[in-house]
Amino acid sequence: MPLSDQQENIKARALEAYGEEAWSEGWEAALRIDPDFVAASIALRQVPTLKRHLSAKFHALCRISVNAAATHLNVPRILPHVRAALDEGATPHEILEVLELASTLGIHTMNIGVPLLVEVLEERGRTGPSPLTARQEELKAEFTRVRGYWHDFWNEMLELDPEMFAAYTDFSTVPWRTGPLTPAEKELIYISYDIAATHLYVPGTKLHIRNALNHGATVEQILEVMEISSALGLDAVETAMPIVAQELRERGIAL
Repeated sequence: MPLSDQQENIKARALEAYGEEAWSEGWEAALRIDPDFVAASIALRQVPTLKRHLSAKFHALCRISVNAAATHLNVPRILPHVRAALDEGATPHEILEVLELASTLGIHTMNIGVPLLVEVLEERGRTGPSPLTARQEELKAEFTRVRGYWHDFWNEMLELDPEMFAAYTDFSTVPWRTGPLTPAEKELIYISYDIAATHLYVPGTKLHIRNALNHGATVEQILEVMEISSALGLDAVETAMPIVAQELRERGIAL
């Protein structure tokens, strides 16, 4: 069945705003059933685009971060955002740095798990942290120097598992030593996946907001990153509607 004039106008808006790669079978099916929802979705996704406190290139880099992060891994959406980033002038190193930053998400296993371990140990009689060794003090100083901050949630990991902390320090500081993004941009990338609905890591989000502001990011830029990440919820439609459309076809229900 042909699209109505209203549906054609909504689709044209989406294509103009996001290009052919952003339109999919899922959105086509949703448009046929509920054009008002699709129009509202376009408007929601356009909020950071229309504000543009960050460059189009950085928008694309944030979307790579959100979609490639281990808590989401929306593989079909990675390529369109990589293409958009390249079209806006991103370098291969900038794209890789975004993935390097997103790769640090895995350490949240330790950030959450080690304090829980300490709680259990305290229930069993642990009386307090042991003094840091000279090597542990060196690791703390190195992390603080390169990463530019220290947070108390590192204390227990450094005390109980200095080998892991040393490896993580070396791993997480690579983009800070070799990466082309500015310190503020790095912190904004951290925010983009920490605040995403598939993660919502509160301690890390607050830490990186503080760091981003310290490095010169504006409130508007931080909000814009959050707006970009909040569009993740629309993946429910894009992922599920092709399945719905296929089932409707098999049942002979026309859209």
